[in-house]
Amino acid sequence: MHVLQKSKAEQTDLAHDSYFENLFEKEFSRLQDGGHTYLDYTGGGIYAKSQLKAHFDLLNQNTLGNPHSVNPTSALATSFIEMSRQSVLDFFNAHDYDCIFTLNTSNAIKIVGESYPFTPNSILLLTADNHNSINGLRSFAEKAESKSLYSGLNDDLTLNTEDLNQILHSYKNQDHKLFSFPAQSNASGVKHDLGWIKLAQNNGWDVLLDASAYVPSNRLNLSIVQPDFVCLSFYKMFGYPTGIGCLLVLKSKFEKLQKKWFAGGTVKLASVKACAHYLQCNHERFEDGTLNYLSLPAIKTGLNFLQSVGMGRLQERIQDLQLFAVEMLKSLRHTSGVPIVEIYGPKDRSICGGTITMCFQNSLGEKIHFRKIEEKAAALGFSIRAGCFCNPGVDEYFHKLSADVLNDYFANHSTGDYDHLLETTGMNRGAVRISFGIASRRKDIVEFAMFVNSWKDKV
Repeated sequence: MHVLQKSKAEQTDLAHDSYFENLFEKEFSRLQDGGHTYLDYTGGGIYAKSQLKAHFDLLNQNTLGNPHSVNPTSALATSFIEMSRQSVLDFFNAHDYDCIFTLNTSNAIKIVGESYPFTPNSILLLTADNHNSINGLRSFAEKAESKSLYSGLNDDLTLNTEDLNQILHSYKNQDHKLFSFPAQSNASGVKHDLGWIKLAQNNGWDVLLDASAYVPSNRLNLSIVQPDFVCLSFYKMFGYPTGIGCLLVLKSKFEKLQKKWFAGGTVKLASVKACAHYLQCNHERFEDGTLNYLSLPAIKTGLNFLQSVGMGRLQERIQDLQLFAVEMLKSLRHTSGVPIVEIYGPKDRSICGGTITMCFQNSLGEKIHFRKIEEKAAALGFSIRAGCFCNPGVDEYFHKLSADVLNDYFANHSTGDYDHLLETTGMNRGAVRISFGIASRRKDIVEFAMFVNSWKDKV
């Protein structure tokens, strides 16, 4: 009897399914027990049961004190913090970097923004695809009277390479030039070419890479790709702990960041009568006050967990799920032939991570308000996200919003919000986002597709 052989790709998919199904049962079964279909990994990762056990065992078996001392509990806390710091440097092959622990990605970006030596002869370049925490760098540049500008996007939400290339090769005579872009879009899921880092640096730019949406499921090797500054949050990678991120600073660029103030723990020496101080020489210069010393040891635990799974295997798994989901969602149509959802981004989904952003449409092809979708999904146990995802550029490009209309709105209103903008301009804005992570299963995608199909033939 002739037996059909499964393709190598099918065999890989089955192997991934078996491994991750077993991992789910062992580490993440509480999701199923609680009736959750969790599809918001770009919003936040999910911690494994073994991570919590390892961390709480550490806390239960040790007594940790404020690390700014040599007493036994302080010294122990310091040793755990430094082990976590070293584990970060090892995980990213970042041995040419200083690791500064921060509150989150946004705090890491703020450190760069307030410390970068902007002058009236400096320039800040951002891509239209950036989280608002990166867009906020404009405020620091504007305060120093530096020039700020954006490079645009193509219709498929990839970077406009001609526009970006032209800008990077311009502005030869500026004092300082800072360029920032995301390794992976938090809104469209597009993975941008990390080759832009070296090109920018070769043209005199310092580069801040937002890696927060990229590193949860992709290997970032900072011995090969070397942006000047890298920001990320650990809860995005492995769920616990929240409230800790890091800023990785290339050692050769450490002194370029000019700290504007000092705080406890950031100075080697300070005097009241002399009104003088000397800053710390390493990561401590930017770690203001007391670190979260009870949670920081969990960073090493989380990174160890990801290494046990394997970043290569995880990346392949997320790519498989994303392609499976896109194919299934695109097949769903109203009787009229109109797709139930319109998916953001490029047709070639191989350049996208585990994020899919879409607009729901009725049978006439009219957009259904994202809040209506989100509310119904929440009532059914789906954790998804809706809105602009703190990334107005991607939203404005996708909906082809007019710069003239937006400029007119801001020129004629002293304040406003999202709903007022929609009401005033009549624009279409916002979308629905699902995203996959370590605990995602094909079952989750099938259930979400059934939810999408429930909108079939709705007017």
